[in-house]
Amino acid sequence: MIISHRASNLTAWKILVMMMYVLAALIIVIASKNFSKFWPRLDFPISVYYWDASTKPLCPKSSINQTNTDLKINKIKKELDKLIPHRPFSHINTTTSAAHSVAKIINPKATYCRGDQLDIHLEVRDYSGQRKTYGGDFLRARISSPHLKAGASGRVTDFNNGTYLVSFTLLWEGRVSVSLLLMHPSEGVSALWRARNRGYDRVIFTGQFANGTSQVFSECGLLLNTTAELCQYLDPRDQEAFFCLKPPQVSCDALVQLKSKNKQVTYLSNLEKSLFIRSNTGVEILKKFDPISVSVCDNQTMALKKKCKPGMWSPIPTGYVWNNAWNLVSCNLSHFHIETQMNVCLKGKLIYILGDSTVRQWMEYFVKNIKTLKSVDLHGFGKLRRQLLVDLERKIYIQWQRHGYPLVGSISYSAKENEYMAHAIDRIAGDSNTIIIFSLGQHFRFFPIDLFIRRAINVHNAIKRLFQRSPETRVIIKGENTREISDDPERFSDFHGYIQSLVLKDIFQDLDVSVIDAWDMTIAYDTKNVHPPEYVVENQINIFLNYIC
Repeated sequence: MIISHRASNLTAWKILVMMMYVLAALIIVIASKNFSKFWPRLDFPISVYYWDASTKPLCPKSSINQTNTDLKINKIKKELDKLIPHRPFSHINTTTSAAHSVAKIINPKATYCRGDQLDIHLEVRDYSGQRKTYGGDFLRARISSPHLKAGASGRVTDFNNGTYLVSFTLLWEGRVSVSLLLMHPSEGVSALWRARNRGYDRVIFTGQFANGTSQVFSECGLLLNTTAELCQYLDPRDQEAFFCLKPPQVSCDALVQLKSKNKQVTYLSNLEKSLFIRSNTGVEILKKFDPISVSVCDNQTMALKKKCKPGMWSPIPTGYVWNNAWNLVSCNLSHFHIETQMNVCLKGKLIYILGDSTVRQWMEYFVKNIKTLKSVDLHGFGKLRRQLLVDLERKIYIQWQRHGYPLVGSISYSAKENEYMAHAIDRIAGDSNTIIIFSLGQHFRFFPIDLFIRRAINVHNAIKRLFQRSPETRVIIKGENTREISDDPERFSDFHGYIQSLVLKDIFQDLDVSVIDAWDMTIAYDTKNVHPPEYVVENQINIFLNYIC
């Protein structure tokens, strides 16, 4: 058969195309094998679910960073486990009793000088009057002079044998009373710690999905124990995760609102619950002494204190209340209570406030007390919407933004603009006139400590990146407030907040950040309110203004 030159070229072209298809197929097969080595499927330690690589774009996983984060989490958890050993008990009578415990002043004096240290020996006993042989009780120590509107916290040293040293610095003159509260016995502390880390199901989230003109509701959460199809809202870099049961024939992108409620779930036994009835929580310990008298002694000189500067970490107590005003022990605070003073301080500043409602209170204070600040409507809804205040003449910009999931509350909030704090910080350019204030804690008390540690590490890493590109940016941590003594300590106990405060200090100790120790302040003020009165918020903001001006 004779084949024309044109036909021969066409046949050769077909053979070449077929060879190219075969080669491409081989490349895909080889690439897919290598892909699994270098782009492994992401797994999230806080969840049993995985990213579906067949339907979602997948980012390369930095196994070194994620391994380091997991190692840090495990290391911190091990240290906390040592701090909170398991304390089983068979009867409440063998647990710590405030009524039977005894506190005595060490080397008492008729009169004390301002600046002296008051040391108290505390011996804790059980309901039979027997001294405990181990420590671990959750105590709260405070001195106060109500007529002077004065107060300060104390430092507690646990000797792990049923005895404690409680130390106070006497920072003002007058008649001073001592308060020692047994918040939870060591057995209760152990039970709360074990229960906290058992599960994520104390809170149930309800997601509202848009479906045309109607709405569809579905269960959501940080962990959903189900085989049903899920909407997965994942952060691959920082390994944060949130899930919803996927409504039938509704896109996962249609999630518009969320709210939550407490679920009737407990990991405490009935015996353990008896430790947390209201009459056993926050009980005053018996003291064998009256209020003491403090004077300014002859020839006594007080050391001069420097002006407060950013980046100063202080021991307990960090400060004290006098005439309802907060004073730091380590440095002198100026007082910015007049609008003109605050305006001068804030001029030209870009301020980003990130966190929960305890720093949203700052926005309310600014609006009320600085009349030149104007609120900008960002078209959100509810109290958790983003808020922006500006003064165009003085070039002041103040923004509040909530932290990412979890957000616990019965009032609905928008799910359209969830953003984890680390990513919000990554968006900030930073410079010498930029200040970031953040607060984490209250909404994390409901969940295992892993979640809080991971979030704190992610924020730490974001701030580290910020300092690399803009080292002159100032960052301030506002600690947790103490809150109401609740009938539901498994979710709300201040013990959870105390542990989170220890975690934050450990994680951020290597960075040049400033701290507003709201924990110490709210103990000194004795507020017992997650949202303290305006005069407490005002004093928190006053520390902030001292740090930036």
